[in-house]
Amino acid sequence: MGIVRKTQPKHPLAKLMEERIVIIDGAMGTTIRTYGMTEADIRGERFANAKKDMLNNGDIFSLTQPKMIGDIHRRFLEAGADIIETNTFGATTISQSEFFVDDPREHGGRKDPEFYQKIIDDTMLSDLAWEINETSARQCREWADRVGNDTGRQRFVAGAIGPLTVSLSNSPDADDPGFRVVTFDQVLTAYKQEVRALIAGGVDTLLVETIFDSLNAKAALVAIREVFDEDGLTAAGKELPIQISAAVGRGGETMISAQTVEAMWTAVAQARPLSVGLNCSLGPDLMHPFLAELAGKAGCAVSCYPNAGLPNPLAPTGFDLLPDDMGRLLGEFGREGIVNIAGGCCGNTPDHIAAIAKALEGVAPRRYGAALIEVAA
Repeated sequence: MGIVRKTQPKHPLAKLMEERIVIIDGAMGTTIRTYGMTEADIRGERFANAKKDMLNNGDIFSLTQPKMIGDIHRRFLEAGADIIETNTFGATTISQSEFFVDDPREHGGRKDPEFYQKIIDDTMLSDLAWEINETSARQCREWADRVGNDTGRQRFVAGAIGPLTVSLSNSPDADDPGFRVVTFDQVLTAYKQEVRALIAGGVDTLLVETIFDSLNAKAALVAIREVFDEDGLTAAGKELPIQISAAVGRGGETMISAQTVEAMWTAVAQARPLSVGLNCSLGPDLMHPFLAELAGKAGCAVSCYPNAGLPNPLAPTGFDLLPDDMGRLLGEFGREGIVNIAGGCCGNTPDHIAAIAKALEGVAPRRYGAALIEVAA
């Protein structure tokens, strides 16, 4: 047995994280709501005859309202974001099927692997998923490069790979705990297509985010590895960096699979991520102890982009915390030395990101060592 290090050139984002805390953008969905878009707006001409409501399918806006999506990217960049995420949180065939395919449960049936195999094989859904991912990546790339050139500061595009609308870890049927609605190979296939489309669109990193099911995340990481190997991306310098971020509950567990943050890090360390972190689910105050624990364990950069507090339907953004609140709390994380990447998830607008960037300006990043993987010599 021996210790093996890869000798790939250091990525520009890794270099930047040695100099300062890097800022990631805020919530696409929250910011979209401030534009007052309607069902007709998201449908446009292309999806005018869609049978299901589309307004909660925010990824489709990349196709029907590209100017708005570009404007949101621009605003986050001008607020100080170094990293902007593609609008692809639900851009797989599996997740898009929720908006385009009749639910068999409404007709006495059930969703099962046979149902999802038809989804995987559906040419329309496959083409749509590819288009959303590649188009969104190109939109991000355009604005990251434009603002980067205008400001003389490189900006980065993270290809957002969301958690799916199904679980590999748990059964939805309390009377049949061994039942799974979908297979690992089906999830793997959906994620591989998403990864390839994001790469085709020009992303800088691949971000497996909002992990609530560790087995789903494992499928995403295997998909990335297989795409790199199958597409000849294994030569030094050609693999894209991987970023990983989990959503945790009040007890610090990854929602469905209930892993602790230490167990989550152990499970993903072999992917050799550029960063690992926590996002969504909690506000910064409730997230703090779990983030601090992760920062003490992880051998790579640590990211943090929490919700703007807990949901509040009476608040303008749907969440309690204002920009100054987020700036103050994440500023404390920075001074405590537990973050390398900071930003916001649900409820965080460009104003929130501007406040976070200002609060962390000049604050030293967390120090960390390279993670080593023991392999057979």
